[in-house]
Amino acid sequence: MIDPARRLTPVVRLAPAKVNLTLAVLGRRADGFHNLHSVMVPVTLADRLSVAVLPGGEDTLHVEGADTGPSERNLVLRAIAATRAAVGRGAATPPLAARLEKRIPVAAGLGGGSSDAAAAMDAALEAWGADLDDARRLGLAAALGSDVPFFLSGGPALAEGRGERLTPLRGIRGEAPGVLLVTPAVPVPTPAVFAALAGGGPAAPAAPGATRISSVHLAGELLGGALRASDLVARAGILATANDLANAAYTVVPALLPFRRALMRLTGGAVGLSGSGPTLWAIYPSEAAASEAAALVSNALADGRLVAPGASPPFIAAMSIVSRPEAPSPVAE
Repeated sequence: MIDPARRLTPVVRLAPAKVNLTLAVLGRRADGFHNLHSVMVPVTLADRLSVAVLPGGEDTLHVEGADTGPSERNLVLRAIAATRAAVGRGAATPPLAARLEKRIPVAAGLGGGSSDAAAAMDAALEAWGADLDDARRLGLAAALGSDVPFFLSGGPALAEGRGERLTPLRGIRGEAPGVLLVTPAVPVPTPAVFAALAGGGPAAPAAPGATRISSVHLAGELLGGALRASDLVARAGILATANDLANAAYTVVPALLPFRRALMRLTGGAVGLSGSGPTLWAIYPSEAAASEAAALVSNALADGRLVAPGASPPFIAAMSIVSRPEAPSPVAE
């Protein structure tokens, strides 16, 4: 075991973004959260986190890229502090200097902050030469945020409960599907979306119960690794409507719905919403095909054929969905 004080090189972790291919909201819980049934997949877009042991002082965080707000509220520092507390006072857990290269848009429905937290937990444990068993890691992750446990699973997963109950899924066989992400520069606060959902009316799901059926079906196919990229593309039309938060998000930010429709007309394919938004996604047979779509969207924005909501241009990126090559094994029951 390496003495933390003698570690000469930083610990580096990649923190991937996620996309919700389905998101069924099954009802409000007694603790104020909601029970979910969501198929989530990591993508190749990722933040880069490095941590190094400090000789003294307090944990620090330097962020490059997107503005993540005050450091003291950042999930990276909260995750390091919570991990230190979980390890216990008897272990050597010196202060850490964290450096975060932020590539995932902030508050976009892509889980960037949660992924950063999971990466910080893992990096801190390695930097300290410490360990926590799976149950304690999962409990710590769930305490940090509903999406954090997913990023400990290492691949596609079905998330249930408020996100803490995970069933790893094998994912896609053969060539990795491509995905186009378009994130308009408009805030869509998650609490406001859930509040709109609770209010019903136009914010309610168009077909209550249908999303869960789609989610269960997709999870079963991905569990066995039966799907190929072409199969996922063929299901894109169904999956693009399998988000119970979509109508609520469009109620909170009305401009998001006509922009989604304009993207569908431009690309000629289905466009879905990840999480509570505002990121919109479209699935392609390959990353190369997604890159062509990204260029089409960028050109349409530049020449005025497509107008995005928000005071600045949207984030546009093409990437691949990441699958799990090995047979799945449960993370938590």
